[in-house]
Amino acid sequence: MAEMQQSSNFIQNIIEDDLKQGKYADGIHTRFPPEPNGYLHIGHAKSICLNFGLAERNQGLCNLRFDDTNPTKEDTEYVDSIQEDIKWLGFSWADRMFYASDYFDKLYAYAEQLIEKGLAYVDDQSAEEIKATRGTLTEPGQESPCRNRSVEENLDLFRRMKAGEFQDGAKVLRAKIDMASPNMVLRDTVIYRIAHAHHHRTGDAWCIYPMYDFAHPLSDAIEGITHSVCTLEFEEHRPFYDWLLEHLGFEEGKRPRQIEFARLNLTNTITSKRKLRQLVEEGHVRGWDDPRMPTISGLRRRGYTPASLRKFCEEIGVAKANSLVDAAMLEHCVRDDLNENADRVMAVLRPLKVIITNYPEDKEEWLLADNNPLRGGQRFVPFSREIYIEQDDFLEEAPKKFFRLKPGGEVRLKHAYIIRCDEVIKDEQGRILELHCTCDPDSKTGGATANRKIKGTIHWVAAKTALPCEVRLYDYLIETDEDGNVPADFIASLNDKSLEVLDKALIEPSVKLTAAGTHYQFLREGYFVTDPDTTPERLVFNRVVGLKDTWAKVSKK
Repeated sequence: MAEMQQSSNFIQNIIEDDLKQGKYADGIHTRFPPEPNGYLHIGHAKSICLNFGLAERNQGLCNLRFDDTNPTKEDTEYVDSIQEDIKWLGFSWADRMFYASDYFDKLYAYAEQLIEKGLAYVDDQSAEEIKATRGTLTEPGQESPCRNRSVEENLDLFRRMKAGEFQDGAKVLRAKIDMASPNMVLRDTVIYRIAHAHHHRTGDAWCIYPMYDFAHPLSDAIEGITHSVCTLEFEEHRPFYDWLLEHLGFEEGKRPRQIEFARLNLTNTITSKRKLRQLVEEGHVRGWDDPRMPTISGLRRRGYTPASLRKFCEEIGVAKANSLVDAAMLEHCVRDDLNENADRVMAVLRPLKVIITNYPEDKEEWLLADNNPLRGGQRFVPFSREIYIEQDDFLEEAPKKFFRLKPGGEVRLKHAYIIRCDEVIKDEQGRILELHCTCDPDSKTGGATANRKIKGTIHWVAAKTALPCEVRLYDYLIETDEDGNVPADFIASLNDKSLEVLDKALIEPSVKLTAAGTHYQFLREGYFVTDPDTTPERLVFNRVVGLKDTWAKVSKK
């Protein structure tokens, strides 16, 4: 299980207070209850870390429970992906994986209990009629013509709903509470609806399905959950949560307690599963794991690490009020992790050929290079007469403070020699084809002029041994306003420059048999990860994040 930080938050304080008062003597029990109708995103990562972290901190348990009460949108693909994401983040539910569908018989029985108590009724009104008679924040709702049906008639109709006698939308079961309540959720909320749809687990056994507001609190109670942690949009649903458990006889002080916290809102980021599904289904991205997506699988493919996501969730904390978190903070967390754990290599993304004219044509030497200054380790990189450097590392008409290569200028090759540009070779159109340079043969490590001061150092790869690779550079998928907010018409705001593919990049041969998911720092370029598209014949890398850390600067102000 992932090691969690031990900073306090208001939910932890509530748990500690409950324990001091003698509540929940059997121990703390939380749950993570995703609906299997899409892939999890960065907002779910916060909830996963919180629920599993609270259980771990209080020597309790955390369940994984799928809220599979809407068969028209759910699929086993999503069930599998959710499990994979949680495990990847470093958490375990042991043998405590459940489904709301496990409790369909019990939930149906609880619904009949409410009918028998006169606290639920079958309503013939359509969804539109129910919405129209619900009232407003300043006006009470109107009671349904069906509201005062007898217990016997309601039981008969509900059982006939279960038997499949009615079409979708013909009837619903509503809790009988108060149509004048200032809380709209308590205005006879719908708790069962008809849906003749195939369920991914129960097949065609059911044609009525419980609503979330009904299934969720009862599933919590059935599993012995003590603290039901959810996001702020469910705050107004808490009175119904408590009403339902109270009227079905669950003892106060032992029944679950719902606590709301602020959901994660991230600049330049969509955290709506519905909108993410739209991006996938309309083909705006390559799939749920597209590295531009804020899904956990997308972040994993992009190269974010479990440790960086857990650290991010710890850093942003748990608040009671919604706020907007700068995406730069997430980038800072992964950059900080990879700085310590990623080996350094040299890759040239936009190659420019350099011929070192005073270096023997048939000579090749292997130069020693550091893998990671924080972890240690070394490797050998090959050097020969022809090398490649970045196009941006040469300017024919360079400004005064340009400390890279220019005509007549010198620069140090990382781990190698100092070279001077003697000649620029161009084609008939004036485009630069290659540079002819000479090296100072005594300037490599251990040489007589190795310590000669040169202001610029650049990376390179040897032409003979460099491996061709594809490099994918990602930017934010959404173009936002100046505050980082996503516009309402997010499709129109898609960034058409969110992906740049460099298919002529070159990299040093030390990465030849690298496995997918291996991280590197490309010197002076950023942090990269090997993409699953990589094969023994074709290397593919994703840029995780650049080297520049804006958040570290902002956070110190």
